[in-house]
Amino acid sequence: MNPLLLFVFVLAIYLGLELITKVPSQLHTPLMSGSNAISGISIVGAIVASGETGLLPTILGTVAIAAATINVIGGYMVTNRMLGMFKSGKDA
Repeated sequence: MNPLLLFVFVLAIYLGLELITKVPSQLHTPLMSGSNAISGISIVGAIVASGETGLLPTILGTVAIAAATINVIGGYMVTNRMLGMFKSGKDA
């Protein structure tokens, strides 16, 4: 496994945890659409990682693809529900 890929993976985990803990709870929903775009980018990175030779990168890449896809779909569902709350009775 490429040490650079492992470094990027560990750095992404650390930065993700730091960002999530620093954002106030009132801002989580408005930031969901931005995080959906970031998760879309991480899907591309996971596809690249799963294309590496060897069993471990393939397994980790596949798990990362599944997790990021679930995150994107769930994020859009939550955003859609949130935006539905702001529609008036005439718009629905």
